[in-house]
Amino acid sequence: MRVIIVGAGEVGYQIAKFLSLEAIDVVVIDKDRSKLKRIIEEMDVAVIEGEGGDPSALKEAEADRADILLAVTDRDETNMIACLLAKVFNIPRKIARIRNPEYFKNEKLLSKENLDINPAINPELELAKAIVRLLEVPLATDVEDFEAGLVKVIGFKVPEKTPLIGKSLKDLGASLNKNFLIGIIEREDRTIIPSGKDVIKGGDIIYIPVKKGEVENTVALFGVPAKPAKKIMLLGGGRIGYYIASTAELRADVKIIEKDEERCEFLSRNLKKSLVLHGDGADKKLLIEENIGDMDVFITVSNNDELNIMSSILAKKLGVQKTIAIVNKTDYIPLAHSLGLQAVLSPRLITASTILRYVRRGDILSLTAIADDKAEIIEARIGNTSQLIGKTLKEAQPKASIIGAIIRDEEVIIPSGSDKIIKGDKLIIFTLRESIKEVEKILT
Repeated sequence: MRVIIVGAGEVGYQIAKFLSLEAIDVVVIDKDRSKLKRIIEEMDVAVIEGEGGDPSALKEAEADRADILLAVTDRDETNMIACLLAKVFNIPRKIARIRNPEYFKNEKLLSKENLDINPAINPELELAKAIVRLLEVPLATDVEDFEAGLVKVIGFKVPEKTPLIGKSLKDLGASLNKNFLIGIIEREDRTIIPSGKDVIKGGDIIYIPVKKGEVENTVALFGVPAKPAKKIMLLGGGRIGYYIASTAELRADVKIIEKDEERCEFLSRNLKKSLVLHGDGADKKLLIEENIGDMDVFITVSNNDELNIMSSILAKKLGVQKTIAIVNKTDYIPLAHSLGLQAVLSPRLITASTILRYVRRGDILSLTAIADDKAEIIEARIGNTSQLIGKTLKEAQPKASIIGAIIRDEEVIIPSGSDKIIKGDKLIIFTLRESIKEVEKILT
């Protein structure tokens, strides 16, 4: 497979890094020499210095041999022009990062007859969806939906005092009297695909597949409350804040703090129930006046990473139960976690993760990178010739991977080793990055 990436910013860099580790033929185009230098020094991929919308740059990249073009610069217009030129070179698939809602919602513009972008990815919208999912289980570090929410994967930190600490996973299901599976364990700097012999330790971050409607009862077994957030405060009323508020206000009380007066007026006009406050989210007095301590969740989505982190720390000290911080600079993510912030999300990493599903082999329905991108959760449909058909899970488990759920028609099976895989099944697979190629191979 040959992939051309237009844009060597953080999204392009992350995608190039992922693909280079899997020996995929990658070419990165960017006009910024310093960004290309970073890629040259860290990866074994080809680079071309030039404009993404320049036909000569695509010709030099041998676009006529490419399978996919990923246009991920920070300019929508450049991305759209690159996809238009890709049609001339007969590149089968064009994927673009499109931030402007007017472009993103214009189905005719993006259609096969015109730009032929399939799909367009809106980073702010993808991020807002991720945050809204977190609001369902406020103390979770991650919540992912699969098969339109029929299965959820919940990531959360195991409390230090849960009675389940020290028990092996083999004994866990019996003690809980429940068919139960852990797909990934994050322990300090290690990411583990667990076996029955592994034990749970306090402070572990675990990822478990859960059927729709069973989330609250399942995570409660670990002493983690799962009541959806009812009182939410947002710092930042930009596109992300607006997307979150417009969804969350349907089932929760929402307050938005926004510094820009004109933007406050826009939010007041377009939101139905949310309370819009003109002020500074780092103002301790304002937070106290607005009863920050009574909030279930405080979400920081401003364009300033430092403000998001510091305001989250302040809100935590003032008694808020859960903080969610948006961080654009990926180098800040470990810092934010070390400061005790429970959920830290990067729009660039989420965008890269969303795009990656379209580059994978096999019938990949969705894909999510987790555990600082050391692992992935893949939702895939079993192909007609898959070597998994007819095998039990005990026989089928790929190396450094675990099948966490089987979706058969409308039925969700949290499987045991004796469950068999049949044609047409959809699987939720937890896998370490080094095993992705093997997973792809057995799916097709």
